[in-house]
Amino acid sequence: MGIRTGQQFLEKLNSMRPHLVIDGEVVSENLAEHPAFRGLARTYAHLFDLQHDPQYQNVLTYPSPTTGDLVNASFLVPRTKEDLERRRRAMSVWAQYSNGFLGRTGDYMNSALTALASAKKFFAGADPVFGERVEAYYEMAREQDLLATHTLIPPQANRSVSGSEQLGGQLAARVVEERDDGVVIRGARMLATIAPIADELLVFPSTLLRATPEDAPYSFAFAIQNDAPGLRYLCRAGLHHGGSHHDEPLASRFEEVDAVVVFDDVFVPNERVFMLGHPELCNQWYSDTGAAALMTHQVVTRTLAKSEFFLGLASEIAVSIGIDGFQHIQEDLAELIRNVEIGRAFVVASEAQAELSDDGVMLPHWPTLNAARNWYPKASQRYPEIIRKFCASGLMALPGEADLDVARQDIEMYLQGKSLTGPERLRLFKLALDASVSGFAGRQSLYEYFFFGDPVRMAGALVNSYDREPLRARVRELLHRND
Repeated sequence: MGIRTGQQFLEKLNSMRPHLVIDGEVVSENLAEHPAFRGLARTYAHLFDLQHDPQYQNVLTYPSPTTGDLVNASFLVPRTKEDLERRRRAMSVWAQYSNGFLGRTGDYMNSALTALASAKKFFAGADPVFGERVEAYYEMAREQDLLATHTLIPPQANRSVSGSEQLGGQLAARVVEERDDGVVIRGARMLATIAPIADELLVFPSTLLRATPEDAPYSFAFAIQNDAPGLRYLCRAGLHHGGSHHDEPLASRFEEVDAVVVFDDVFVPNERVFMLGHPELCNQWYSDTGAAALMTHQVVTRTLAKSEFFLGLASEIAVSIGIDGFQHIQEDLAELIRNVEIGRAFVVASEAQAELSDDGVMLPHWPTLNAARNWYPKASQRYPEIIRKFCASGLMALPGEADLDVARQDIEMYLQGKSLTGPERLRLFKLALDASVSGFAGRQSLYEYFFFGDPVRMAGALVNSYDREPLRARVRELLHRND
């Protein structure tokens, strides 16, 4: 089959029967037509269509090694640095289309599956059959062009104890029955972004498990169809309020609904179980398989596109209202320029220092990517702040698109900018509003800040994993030099 079209994606979505709870309603059919999901579904459909666009097809696809059909380039197993660059060029097309506002495009989880399918040495530490199952699933996802999301952590009930201890062990998703043909899962997980429009849900290890018998039921990895019996999604309220692309230019296109996943005795067949037990291996799931490296390579590609967007938006605002010559404005623009170039440097440096894994996969340099994922969550918090500063009260003086029909003359006269007409400035500032003040903007800031987890814990992990001994040795050598 190979790459799907947007229409094929929408038809598949409408044929599924998941259990979704949103805004007091249970939704289980015709998802692509529901107001809460329609805009996002069509945005993702466009991403699928880009694979068929002659302008992008050679970048976004490559021939399947098994069928020869064109498949998405995020499934390409990188064997050389050139392969890494090819993957990044493909990921950049989707990232630039969404300007980095889509955090769960298919290439994110595709990257994880690509690494896992090649991690033979890791799975041999448990049972080689797990690696064989992952590889078979990866090939199915590649050939059917599936869209997957994932869920990682237990719900936040009592953060003073581990996930396996919350509510007496009854809260977090866990294995409650092992059968000859599979396992039964009960409990909950969060946070499944884009779950309502995904084909598949990947339930990967939480990586904060203790190597104790009590944690064994919580130690697993598997894949399940999005409408499997017993699977329920509790979706947060939508952040697109029905406005047009003019009034809600980002939310109307890129609002990725997040959801808590409830497993009500969900059966997972053996062929979809990729790890069972082995909490110590679950804790190394991302690092030892190379999944963290390929996933983060996708993330830094996306966040670079987002940094570029905010630099472009801030620059457009500054010119449009004549503040681009002020030094305090230029200082903020310089900060955005630095961040764009820092982000680009992280990407290029990770590829330039890439090395082959034991399984022959060319992985981008992890210390560089680890630094990038510690830097961006905090650096990006300044982006909406800068936009608010540039626009100031102008963000609170914005009629809607419908007002152009009844007050165009006033809008043209009193809301014009230095280089824009009133309607043009109105449209630009609506974009600024959605990027810096709206509920959509607030969710984006929160999402980026905690994308990889608690920044404090991440900082500790960075310090503990970074080899500082050679640098300490240089200091000690200087202390003892006699020249």
